Amino acid sequence: MGQKVSIGKIAILLSALTEEELEYFRGSLNDVKYCQGRVGSMNMQKVISAVETAAKRNGLIHESFYREAHALYHAILEAIEGVTRGHPSIGEMSRTVGLRFSVVRGYPYTNVEEGEWIAVAFYGTIGAPVKGLEHETIGLGINHI
Repeated sequence: MGQKVSIGKIAILLSALTEEELEYFRGSLNDVKYCQGRVGSMNMQKVISAVETAAKRNGLIHESFYREAHALYHAILEAIEGVTRGHPSIGEMSRTVGLRFSVVRGYPYTNVEEGEWIAVAFYGTIGAPVKGLEHETIGLGINHI
């Protein structure tokens, strides 16, 4: 038996907090693997690629294991749906995003035999491609590996 870890809550915090704010929580991140990044674009594929690249570079998923890349991809898509309010498109609708993101991998159940899961969170802005006309947005996706 292990300790239950709230990978979704951790992912949201990692995406929303500044580096300075995050210092208060670093000690509680020992039970998970994580990475953070930023992406701004009107192109949905660039958003997806930024998260995938960060997860691979930081060792959160193994490129040679399809199930890991697949789990990450579905977590990204679920998080994007939150950001875009259920309409997963940006540039096609004349919207742009400026997002911070995090990817967290861990065991969200006390029984470790339930396996590892992966969470992706986005926090930032979405809106018309005119500076100052965007609003805050957040999205969270979680999938089993």
